[in-house]
Order: sequence, then structure tokens, then C-alpha cells
Amino acid sequence: MYTEGDTVARNRRRSWKEGSMFLLLRSATTINILALAGTCAFLAWQGIPALSWEFVSQAPRAMMTEGGIWPCIAGTALLSLGALGVAFPLGVASAVYLHEYAGGSPFARFIRLGVNNLAGVPSVVFGLFGMAFFVIFCGFGVSILSGILTLAVLTLPVIISTAEESLRAVPRTYREASLALGATKPQTIARVVLPAALPGMLTGAILGVARAAGETAAIMFTAAVFFTPRLPDSPFSAVMALPYHIYVLATAGQDIEKTRPLQYGTSLVLILLVLGINVLAILIRDRLQQRNART
Repeated sequence: MYTEGDTVARNRRRSWKEGSMFLLLRSATTINILALAGTCAFLAWQGIPALSWEFVSQAPRAMMTEGGIWPCIAGTALLSLGALGVAFPLGVASAVYLHEYAGGSPFARFIRLGVNNLAGVPSVVFGLFGMAFFVIFCGFGVSILSGILTLAVLTLPVIISTAEESLRAVPRTYREASLALGATKPQTIARVVLPAALPGMLTGAILGVARAAGETAAIMFTAAVFFTPRLPDSPFSAVMALPYHIYVLATAGQDIEKTRPLQYGTSLVLILLVLGINVLAILIRDRLQQRNART
């Protein structure tokens, strides 16, 4: 028989353990936030002096020690948004099949296992796959199209996972009410389930576009080139990209010390570009959530 003293002691031990775990989690969160804030502050301190209208509107010149990064900005935007345009519909369609039709079948479990494993594959492996399949086998060459398809394959596992979680979060009563009113299953999915899950799916889109915009290894074999002053004029044109441009400036430039301010400026622009795309996606997601709440 437990006495009142034993109960009080157990409660104290439980409270101490909970307090210790919460302290550990808060400490880890604080460290991550401070590390992120410190990195952003350092890049801002070093990169802001390099920012100017010339820097963001002109092409590099003088062996990339002068000029700007406009071709890199345009190339990164085309690659990341193009990859999102390919991966998001495919990811949502795959998630709908897995959750609404396949359910818990062995085939669905096998597909989910493959998706989870692909999410942890290093990006350089996707880059080598894109070079072997899209660049060489399909004959697309080093081009925007090869880069977009490679980045789409890279971001697809994240989008599938988040889209399926969003579908799982939609209450079953939504489906039952729609079917009870005479709607077919495809109509229920298209008009009831997907609109309710779309705000959550956009979270996966945000993560996917952020990863695509910052990838270097996946595009250095498929889409990015060392230097091209012109903007692409077709899907089969090669492009410059911000991540690869930073890599080139830091490792293969003619005068690395002279390009140091350009490296920090380019890194700052890349962060601001990803932040801008994320903010836009978040605003769209919040607008959809408010609309769903009103309806």
C-alpha cells in the first residue's frame, strides 16, 4: 500500500523530471535560435556593404571580381519555382493515392518506406542521378529543364510526406458528410478534402522550395555553369545560380580574397530570396486557412 508520503514523493520526482526535460528542450531551442540569429547577423554585417542596385541588376564581370549577380538570381528563381511547379502536383497526387485509396496495404507501406528513405538521401546522389538520367540518357544536357526535374525529384519526398499528414489531419466526418449527401469519392476528395488540407500541404511546398533554392550539389551536375552573362532563352539553356556562384567565388575564383565581399553579398541575397518566397507562401497559406475557417 502506498502512503500519502509516497504519492507526494512520486509527484515531486515526476515534476522534477518534467521540469528537467522542458529545461533541456528550451535550452536546445535557445541554442538553435542564437546560432541562426548569429549566422544571419554575421552575413548581414559582412554582406550589406556589397549590396547595391548594380550588384542585383548586372552580370558579373572582370573575372567575377566586379559587377553583380542578376543572372544568378534569375537562375535560382527559375530552378526553385520550376521544381515546385513539377513536384507539388505530383506530391499531392501521390499523397492522395496513398492515403485515400491505398490505405494500409503492403504496397502503400512499401511506397512510404521508399519515400522516407529518399528524404534522407544526400543531395549529391540526386545530382548524380540527374546527370545520368536527365542530362545524358534523356539528352536534355546541362540545362534549366534538367535542373528543374532533378530538384523536383529531390523535394518530392518532403512534399509527399507533408501532404499525406495534411490529408490525415482532415476529420473523417468531412468525408462521411460529403458521401452521405450523394457526392462520389473523387468529388469528395476534390471539393472537400483537398481544400481543407491545402494549407497544410503548403507547408511542404515551403520546405521544398527552400531546400531547392539552396541546393548546390544537385544543380552543379545538371543546370549550373561557371559563368554566363545572358539570361536563359529556352528550357535547354544553362544558367547561373546563387548557391553554385557562392561555391565558385569561394573555391575557384582568380582572386578569392578580392571576391570575399561578393561572397557574403551573394549569400545574403540568397537568404533574402528564400525568405521572400517563404513569406509569400506563408501568406497564401494563412489566407487559405482564414477562408476555410469562414466556410
